[in-house]
Amino acid sequence: MTNDTDIVIVGGGLNGPALALALAQTGQRVTLIDALPEALRKDAGFDGRAYALALASQRLLAMIGVWDKIADQAQPMLDIKVTDGHAGAGPSPFFMHFDHDEIEEGPMGFMVEDRHLRRAFLDALDNEPGVTQIDGTVVAQTTGPSGVEVVLADGRTLTGKLLVGCDGRNSGTAKRAGITRTGWGYGQTALVCAIEHEKPHHGVAHQFFMPPGPLAILPLTGNRSSIVWSERTETAEAINALPEAEYLAALRPRFGDFLGEIKLAGTRWTYPLGLTVANSFIAERLALVGDAAHGMHPIAGQGLNAGLRDVAALAEVLVHAARRGEDIGALSVLERYQQWRHFDTATLALATDAFNRLFSNDNPLLRLGRDLGMGLVNSVPALRRGFIREAAGLTGELPRLLRGQQI
Repeated sequence: MTNDTDIVIVGGGLNGPALALALAQTGQRVTLIDALPEALRKDAGFDGRAYALALASQRLLAMIGVWDKIADQAQPMLDIKVTDGHAGAGPSPFFMHFDHDEIEEGPMGFMVEDRHLRRAFLDALDNEPGVTQIDGTVVAQTTGPSGVEVVLADGRTLTGKLLVGCDGRNSGTAKRAGITRTGWGYGQTALVCAIEHEKPHHGVAHQFFMPPGPLAILPLTGNRSSIVWSERTETAEAINALPEAEYLAALRPRFGDFLGEIKLAGTRWTYPLGLTVANSFIAERLALVGDAAHGMHPIAGQGLNAGLRDVAALAEVLVHAARRGEDIGALSVLERYQQWRHFDTATLALATDAFNRLFSNDNPLLRLGRDLGMGLVNSVPALRRGFIREAAGLTGELPRLLRGQQI
């Protein structure tokens, strides 16, 4: 049978394009399908959304030709400061401070705005002849021993060797394959925005843990920062409904005054927080990547980074299989990807879940234990370096792209 393409990827957000580029650059024919028209994606303006890219993720972007397009808009994260306390009462005397100078590789990561990252991916895709981009919604899929077929809402059909779902936590690709999920909600909602501030941030990222949930202050270029602020859902909904001045008044006691005067920049966002992990990352001629496979609390900023680890692992598995003459859609090939990523992802998801439960409460015994724990980590250089390397994405069995090497 002659296929229209080798690999059909559903979902044109960030992980889908990254995988498409990684595969096409090794000779695979890739078709990338996204429900949102390309013109609309290209015209996105500043809306306050940004991503924390670990150093390993930056290496991947460099290897697939995306990093050079956004390097000038990326803000290095040089230090991370972690504290615990109550809004308006200041932080606990126990804290963790991670300095990038304690590792040899460079900054722990970079903050990149959504608008720059998406446009860089789209430009790279336009210049990659091995990728065909299609605007459309997949309504049906059929997989079998010889290939996969997808049907779009307008009646078009596509055939290939492998289908990859990069279509988010409510992945239609996973649902149509009968893949179930395990997860739960936290009763928390994240308030997301960007702010402009009077004083420079010096590349320092802050994580302030409070009983309702953590507040992350993440440095952007210039005197701007990205805010990811977790609250109980009913509180978050009430705060988000406030006018701008009152919204800032609610943020101020949590934020403090160390960056001087603040004002909102861009749009305010909210999204509910929960844990969801697909019970299988693969099915017949099908693999899941990114949020389609796993969604976790943003407490450690690992959402996109975990997805890019999936991208790097799946690309390496498929490329090596193709070079050996194997069928890239065979279950025996896809099982290698699952073995590489499923356990690590489940471990990370449960670790973020435990961390959120440990810190998002006001139990005095737990507060004492976690404060002493932070003080211990901060006082032992080997422990600090371990946390820094973890934040930079440099631990575990890294795929070649995350090491800055070609597959």
